[in-house]
Amino acid sequence: MLVLVAPGQGAQTPGFLTPWLDLPGAADRVAAWSDAIGLDLAHYGTQADADAIRDTAVAQPLLVAAGLLSAAALGDIAPDAVAGHSVGEITAAAFAGVLDDTAALQLVRKRGLAMAEAAAVTKTGMSALLGGDPEVTTAHLEKLGLTPANVNGAGQIVAAGTLEELAALEADKPEGVRRVVPLTVAGAFHTRHMAPAVATLEEAARALTPADPTVAYVSNKDGRTVATGAEVVSRLVGQVANPVRWDLCMETFKELGVTALVEVCPGGTLTGLAKRALPGVQTLALKTPDDLDAARALIAEHTSAAADTQTA
Repeated sequence: MLVLVAPGQGAQTPGFLTPWLDLPGAADRVAAWSDAIGLDLAHYGTQADADAIRDTAVAQPLLVAAGLLSAAALGDIAPDAVAGHSVGEITAAAFAGVLDDTAALQLVRKRGLAMAEAAAVTKTGMSALLGGDPEVTTAHLEKLGLTPANVNGAGQIVAAGTLEELAALEADKPEGVRRVVPLTVAGAFHTRHMAPAVATLEEAARALTPADPTVAYVSNKDGRTVATGAEVVSRLVGQVANPVRWDLCMETFKELGVTALVEVCPGGTLTGLAKRALPGVQTLALKTPDDLDAARALIAEHTSAAADTQTA
């Protein structure tokens, strides 16, 4: 089984979209998306500096656009399952046919603006904790007033809260945690601090006409597959103020029998987690168009293996 996954905020780097725009039709597609959402995606993906693309209102649509563009460059592929980390869930919803590309980008533009506005109320942030026992770490974070906003598996939990709470964490790490790494995000996402954004997204969701997923869609909420488009959209709305359970998504990949995982641009984060948590699963990250041939070969190998299994 092949799963196609999309990364979340923090994966973007200055200029990462540049080589992708050289592909046939890519610049025109990005220009049309930019017009649809009122944001110059090509500028931010090729010329803007790290501070500019750290802005939540910019980073989120930029990431979804990059994911859609790189997946389209693979050609006509049919993954068995899809999933995305945080904002990557909107990319995954487009992969699954729940939303078309334009609707996905319009939704993520509203999401990014709403979350940026919520983040401006209080100075907040996020830090990744590497190592340690998950139960011990979670209890320690709650003691400090922090939220385990991303439970990523493979020995990684991301804490979110006020800057003062994160400073206290630096001085008082949970037992067994090797490092605390501040993330390049502009707020405490997936916590109570994002509650004001939920109402905005609820209103935006009412204008959507989602289709049911054409492949298994694995949700961040609890790692379960979701059967209807309406439920996917409902989860996308609630997700902004609730923790991401990527660990449970990977458990579902195991249960589904996933044998290969391809991460769309800007890939790397989720394949890194998969290498540690999903031994035996082949992984590939799309970082530049130079990775496309290897990805196609992996997909072809998977397709061939699947066909052989069905005929055996």
